Amino acid sequence: MIEREYAYYSGCSLEGTASEYDASMRAVLKELDVNFREPDDWSCCGSTPAHTVNHVFAAALAARNLALVEKIGLNTIITPCPSCMMAFKKAQHGMTKSESFKNEVNELLDEPYECGVESKSALQVMYEDIGLDAVSQRVTHALPGLKVAPYYGCILNRPPEVAKFDDPENPISMDKILLSAGVEVSDFAFKLECCGAAFGVVKREMVNQLTYKVLSMALDSGANCIAVACPLCQQNLDLRQGQVNSTTGSSFNIPILYFTQIIGLTYGLSPKALGMDKLIVSAEQIIRSRVTVEEMKKRTESEAQVKAKKPEKKTVIEEAKPEENE
Repeated sequence: MIEREYAYYSGCSLEGTASEYDASMRAVLKELDVNFREPDDWSCCGSTPAHTVNHVFAAALAARNLALVEKIGLNTIITPCPSCMMAFKKAQHGMTKSESFKNEVNELLDEPYECGVESKSALQVMYEDIGLDAVSQRVTHALPGLKVAPYYGCILNRPPEVAKFDDPENPISMDKILLSAGVEVSDFAFKLECCGAAFGVVKREMVNQLTYKVLSMALDSGANCIAVACPLCQQNLDLRQGQVNSTTGSSFNIPILYFTQIIGLTYGLSPKALGMDKLIVSAEQIIRSRVTVEEMKKRTESEAQVKAKKPEKKTVIEEAKPEENE
């Protein structure tokens, strides 16, 4: 990995309801020797509500933060939240595509944004910049018995002309990052299906049904855990699991972990530092199963020796006796 410094934008959710994502993200980036700085006086990116009111205003909210990154001399910003990331990428896309749009946006800003900053999701930084080899080299612990369904959500890689990362129909970055950390992943068909996002308050029944489908497909894929990279996805799948059970008659009890929490566990970081205690559906069984790589290797070798010593069962086939002539 080439030594680089990034700006880091946590966003509103990671400062509050998704603080465990922020904690695990910072801890994992530190383990990967990633240098990052948080811009002073950052503000809300506008997220989902702003663009429903005015596209210029929405872009200005995002561009203000990008201008702060330009001011400190950095050209790439790590944005863990997909909603924040898309706000930045849409502003960048619109302002670079249209000079008149750029001028309209800059008229709303105290300092103009010159479109010199690229926004990347944490997945994109790990996959493209840090690299799978570096992710793998830090692993010190194994999580035997864990099988993860990687859930990307619906906006992390789409629309492709704005996201410019991974496959918009079958993304693989989270799969490969988890595999590099020694974690088994399932072939999850619903990795891009919507969980209902922020409609949980106004359309709870719809969100419960969407969440039910994602959880059901994860179980059908053989997974016993779901990995996410979005605060809203995590909230709907984790916090609303009880609601889904009560409204559909299901009995889901699937831990919903941020992918950074899973990576952090394989790096030997403490569950407390990764915010594991903030999960609604307990991941205690996953935590207790964790062993060092050395212990896992000894366990595997021991099992192989026992299997080698065990005699094979021989099947005796008796020859059929010819029938006696009457």
